[in-house]
Amino acid sequence: VQLVESGGAAVQNGGSLTLSCASSGYTANTGCMGWFRQNPGKEREGIAVVYGGGGFPLYADSVKGRFTITQDNAENTVYLQMNNLKPEDTSMYYCAADSRLWLCAGSPLDSSRYDHWGQGTQVTVS
Repeated sequence: VQLVESGGAAVQNGGSLTLSCASSGYTANTGCMGWFRQNPGKEREGIAVVYGGGGFPLYADSVKGRFTITQDNAENTVYLQMNNLKPEDTSMYYCAADSRLWLCAGSPLDSSRYDHWGQGTQVTVS
């Protein structure tokens, strides 16, 4: 399984970005797939995940109402539309996926439930 993120950039406070995660070797609608972020010295935080074929998006409180996750099952790609970005959103953003729906659906924002990770894409808000 390979996950490749793109779309990270430096933006101003209040700006918008869309991150993409293209997967190969993983079928997007079979398990859980989503976005996490991590800053140096801090734990990886789950922020937006879709599971059960994309019909169940779940968001962390810190991004609810500002970020939207969507899934293109035909392209095996998930997107994260980020609006009204704040400096505290500055982080390395990682895409993750796991086909074991029975495992990840129990706590979809828990990073320990994911086996496959991308290399990350940096988002900087100033």
